[in-house]
Amino acid sequence: MERKNSMGVINAKEVQVGDEVFVIYNNPHVPTVSNIRAAEIVPHPKDPNAVALFLNDTFHTIEDDDALFTSEASAEKAYSDYVDNQDQMT
Repeated sequence: MERKNSMGVINAKEVQVGDEVFVIYNNPHVPTVSNIRAAEIVPHPKDPNAVALFLNDTFHTIEDDDALFTSEASAEKAYSDYVDNQDQMT
């Protein structure tokens, strides 16, 4: 199975402990604000057979629909493309 695609999106099922990934993180206090953040793949604190995303000093379970990127530039491009598509739909 390939770990990433041509757009820099990493297959969430293929991450390994120690990988640095980039995510588009929605601010929980201001829903209209999103930031791109670096995160690390770490051992899951409660499941020894799983990994977790360590972001903003917090462990996050990696969900199948999470988008993990290989670089900040890839995440910025994906976010920009998403925003452009949303603008075209309105």
